Amino acid sequence: MSSVNAVSPLSGAQYEIRHGSQRAIVTEVGATLRHYSVEDADIIDGFGVEEWSPSGRGQVLAPWPNRLDRGQYRFEDRAGQAALDEPELQNAIHGLVRWLPWKTASKSADEVALTCALHPQPGYPWRLDLEVRYRLDVTGLTVSFRARNASNVPAPFGIGFHPYLTVGAAIDDAVLQVPANRCLVMDDRGLPVGHEPVAGSDRDFTEPRSVGSVRLDTGYTDLVRGADGLARASVARPDKGRRVSLWADSSFRYLMVYTGDTIENVSRRRRAIAIEPMTCPPNALRSGIGLLKLEPGQHVEGRWGVVPDWAEIGTLTP
Repeated sequence: MSSVNAVSPLSGAQYEIRHGSQRAIVTEVGATLRHYSVEDADIIDGFGVEEWSPSGRGQVLAPWPNRLDRGQYRFEDRAGQAALDEPELQNAIHGLVRWLPWKTASKSADEVALTCALHPQPGYPWRLDLEVRYRLDVTGLTVSFRARNASNVPAPFGIGFHPYLTVGAAIDDAVLQVPANRCLVMDDRGLPVGHEPVAGSDRDFTEPRSVGSVRLDTGYTDLVRGADGLARASVARPDKGRRVSLWADSSFRYLMVYTGDTIENVSRRRRAIAIEPMTCPPNALRSGIGLLKLEPGQHVEGRWGVVPDWAEIGTLTP
């Protein structure tokens, strides 16, 4: 006699939230945004329930976003050595919580909050308490975070998020806008070695223009913000009447923009644009640039969101 055991999703429990025609799914593993759609049209290029997150899709990047040179750093009197999970470039990448199980703090029809306790370890010898909250309403999707230093000494901190925005077609035909006056100059290992004005370069998307053949894995800073303090980037297909915007509050001083040219799965290359809000640039734990110092018991908060501007979901200003 044989039996068949049900196999749980590789990304753990699936938390679905809805508001009107909007639907989002967040996973237990990494508090990852796996799916977001409106009227059955994808707003982010996520991944299937039978997969784990490829290429950082929808992941929370903490306690540092992006790359860390050789995984090594020192903060005050403590040293960290993180595993090199980008071994070909000798980098640690995207922090330590994206593959951890997160606990449900609260859940309703249109909102879910997940928490994670990051315990001291060689890659980060401090204790950090994290909460990430996803909410759907008439403005679209709002994501907020709260990070608290639960150690008895100061701790370094940075965070980012990794959504891939899609307008339902190859990005070569998309129109991109990134509200930034400067971009980071990267070395051949994806580490910043300086910054420069975007004006006059192929990385200048301060005004909306076609992506075409431009390849981006570019950090943008000196963000242009509205009177409300929000920076807004967007991907659009005007010929299809579709635009998806990402906004970020003042806690996010950088936007990483990635056109997906080096994604391992060739079929996923250049079919969406990752616009990643980050509190600090790559390698911040080593450079100290943009790095937050949390005193014992101190917490920091921030929020960002995605607006499907083409959808009939109500007022579209967060």
